[in-house]
Amino acid sequence: MSRSPRCIVTTSLVLLAGLAACERVLLGRDAPQEPTENFEFLWTDLHERYSYFELKAIDWHEVGEAYRPLITDDMDEEALFEVLADLLFELEDGHVNLSSAFNRSRNWDFFQDYPLDYSQGLIDRHYLGRDFWITGPVRSQILDDILYLNYRSFADGITPAQVDALMARAEGKRGMIIDVRSNGGGSLDNATRLAGALTDEDYVYGQVRIKNGPCEDCFSSWTDLEVRARSGPRFDGPVVVLTDRASYSTTTYFAEMMRQNPNVTLIGSPTGGGGGTPAYGELPNGWIYRFSSTQAINNDEEHLELGVPVEEQVHLDAEDERDGIDTILEHGLRLLR
Repeated sequence: MSRSPRCIVTTSLVLLAGLAACERVLLGRDAPQEPTENFEFLWTDLHERYSYFELKAIDWHEVGEAYRPLITDDMDEEALFEVLADLLFELEDGHVNLSSAFNRSRNWDFFQDYPLDYSQGLIDRHYLGRDFWITGPVRSQILDDILYLNYRSFADGITPAQVDALMARAEGKRGMIIDVRSNGGGSLDNATRLAGALTDEDYVYGQVRIKNGPCEDCFSSWTDLEVRARSGPRFDGPVVVLTDRASYSTTTYFAEMMRQNPNVTLIGSPTGGGGGTPAYGELPNGWIYRFSSTQAINNDEEHLELGVPVEEQVHLDAEDERDGIDTILEHGLRLLR
């Protein structure tokens, strides 16, 4: 029986293009445990299914040659984990991880090397206050006749009824601010459901395709990424969306949806990217790994993996923060007043 992983387990992001996830392959108990075989298993699977080698100018064969001498069959689990984690770090991708019983690797350079532009405590104390609404995953407050929505994670589901309630609260308001700073992503369904409440017509905001072989051009055909206008209550006034470098994955998709909406202005910092749909695999020793298996581009054929730009770049000023002022949010309020 072949032990090469041929099926992928995807996060809900794969739903964005109707791509069907395969059933996960469960490896037999007789699977090899040796470090060398685990290394080759991981290197080969990513060679065949990782989607961004060409975009990032990564020579995976060269990387493999550099790391193979570091693997020995007498190394312990922690040493093996460290080498494999370093191997995956070469992909410069926040969607790439290795998980064992004792550790989980990560690459957070997409936001850790940038200014910290969001403070939950600042928002809680000086803007949401005590009488804010909690509508599913969204906290909202009225600020100067402007509806402020704070959505912390698209992993937290928002229902059509909750969107109805938010749109009803927005009715007659001067504008709306949607704060998705430091929102690390989640389900694309939640993002498109909210985006669909801010438009009166369907529109395409990009395309997606999946890697399906080891060659540079081994991809499926492109499939449209679309926002569909919802049939329920909608808000057609001006909207400001706040993003920062820690806005990642589905939040990058949401930012691009908003960028294609003529009623929306993006301010803050460009998003951190994360345009590839995560897929999962299992090493012979049972460790789980994750990697980007798709590519997504906007209508100008620019990769979402590289982030979504803002129309006005604004950073959180340290002195403002000490005075209880969110520089970025205040700029958004001024735009709508």
